[in-house]
This record gives sequence, structure tokens and C-alpha cells, in this order.
Amino acid sequence: MRLFTLEHGKSAYRADFALYGTASGALAAFLMIAGPREQRSEIVAFTLMGLASWTVIEYGLHRFVLHGLQPFSTWHAEHHRRPTALICAPTILSATLIATLVFLPALVLGDLWRACALTFGVLTGYLAYAITHHATHHWRTDNAWIKRRKRWHAVHHGRIRQPGHFGVTSAFWDHVFGSIHGQHRRWTVDKGVPRGRTPAGDSPPMDP
Repeated sequence: MRLFTLEHGKSAYRADFALYGTASGALAAFLMIAGPREQRSEIVAFTLMGLASWTVIEYGLHRFVLHGLQPFSTWHAEHHRRPTALICAPTILSATLIATLVFLPALVLGDLWRACALTFGVLTGYLAYAITHHATHHWRTDNAWIKRRKRWHAVHHGRIRQPGHFGVTSAFWDHVFGSIHGQHRRWTVDKGVPRGRTPAGDSPPMDP
């Protein structure tokens, strides 16, 4: 049952990054070395499609599953309660979902190269999300982009009754679907941001 735990030890938590980093690197090498030259443009296109698809998946999962569907919303509430705890989706679960919902359908509908390229794009997006989410809660950095993501995510954690700011790596879909509530422009208590330090820092949010 430890394979399915939500809160990980440091080794298991780091293994998730190592697994997806290795898988992304292996897929990239496989596509570059073994991929047919006549399909290079398609491989690039499907990789970009997978990467773009991840941004929608990230937003949809966070908004409608982690904040709207039991028992996932209850599990995710524990992350909101203890934002620096090493809580994340079990590796075996995320890997199984990517394999069954991305790779296998793409393989059935296309071919091996398209399936690998699409999966590579999604894997890279997931890895970027995992690193960015970790950074918002654990890193102290002067990097301007990460600081913007930290402030954006801090607003999400500050909204309990009416959460918004669901995007972690990108604010694009929050703007498209109007889930920003205006807090990214004003850091005030009367706009719904609680007093005191937020999980990702207490600086005013900035437009991403």
C-alpha cells in the first residue's frame, strides 16, 4: 500500500522527479536517434501538441478533480493545510494514467512515433509542473519567473471558500475561464487574501 501513499518520504519524493526526468530524456533520445527522418516535422508537431495539452490537463485536474471531485478534493485539502509537506500523486498512479490515457490511445489512433512524441510532450509538461510546484513551496530564489509563479500560487492557497488561480506553470487557462477573481492585481484582506504569511510567500501577486 506504500506505493499508493499521498505523503512521501524524501527518497520517494525525489524519485518521482528522477523517474520523469529519465523518462523524458530517454524518449527524447529515442525520437532523435531512431525516429524516421521523413516524420521529423510530425514528431516535433506532436511533441508541441503534447506539451500544450499538458497545460489544459494541469488546469482541468486542479480545478475540477482536486477541487471538485471526492475523494481527491479531500486528499488535496491536506496539501492546502500543510503546503510544505511532501504530498503529491503517487508515481505509479501518474505513470499509469499517462500510459493509459495518452500513450495507448495515441498508439492505437496513430503510430509508435506519434505516440512517443505526444507522450514526450505530456511528460515534459508534467515534469515542468512538478518542478514549478515544488519551487513555489520550497525554493527561495531571485528568478523573476519563479517569483511570479510563487505569488500567483500563493493567492490560490489563500482562497479557501472560492479558490481560483488553478494554473501552476501557466496562468493562461485561468484568464480564459475567468478563474482569477482579480486578486492578482491587489493584495488586500478585503479581496479575500487572509492576514499573515501565505504558503508561497507574502509578497503582492504579480501578473504572470
